[in-house]
Amino acid sequence: AAAEPVRLAAAGSLRAALAEVATGFAASPGGAQVAQSYAPSGLLRQRIGAGEAFEVFASANMEHPEAVGRERGRATVLFARNRLCAIARPGLDVTPETLLDRMLDPAVRLGTSTPRADPAGDYAFALFARAEAVRPGARAALEGKALTVTGGPDSARPPEGRDLYAWQFERNAVDLFLTYCTNAVLARAADASLRQVAVPEALAVGADYGVILLSDRPEAARFVLFLLSPAGQGMLARHGFDAPGLPLPSP
Repeated sequence: AAAEPVRLAAAGSLRAALAEVATGFAASPGGAQVAQSYAPSGLLRQRIGAGEAFEVFASANMEHPEAVGRERGRATVLFARNRLCAIARPGLDVTPETLLDRMLDPAVRLGTSTPRADPAGDYAFALFARAEAVRPGARAALEGKALTVTGGPDSARPPEGRDLYAWQFERNAVDLFLTYCTNAVLARAADASLRQVAVPEALAVGADYGVILLSDRPEAARFVLFLLSPAGQGMLARHGFDAPGLPLPSP
């Protein structure tokens, strides 16, 4: 049993960071290989509920692992935080100060992920709710025009090896896309002509990431501990996540 890989189900936004964590864990004392499956957190929750034998579930929100935990009598731990940013196509005139104006512009195609299936979509729609306090009527307008082009069970998938978000612009599906800031960094690495736009404080939405241990196997427990350790938290931080488990710097 010790030779079997730890079976990890994780949010797609964690792919690059957890690939590094998995490599570090495999090389650590008592470590093991990690079989990694990445998909929208809501879809992973459905697969776990249907009986798929994952041992660790790392979600882009707390809701999905907590729901699994209530069914299995297990606790969820917050292990990372993220934020929403916008990705803009080349030539689109947008700044943090004008982001709401551009999102509301009927000529601007606004993309999000799919709510309920993917927490990134839930966070985008939470941003729409915050926009209502800034500009009455904005919530309904944004919810009505948002194109949920990623994160659903039937969403179009990019060719192998292509960044999901950069590809939305390559195929001319959107002009502006709301997603995690970590995803925006990866999209710009794939296509330097794209722009990352910060969300103004009045609209800002944070994302709490939760992890739950679903197995009593020691290797699975050690993987979660490695993820929560300063080594694992440092890897998350290098990929742009806020890592709550990092020690404070010495005075």
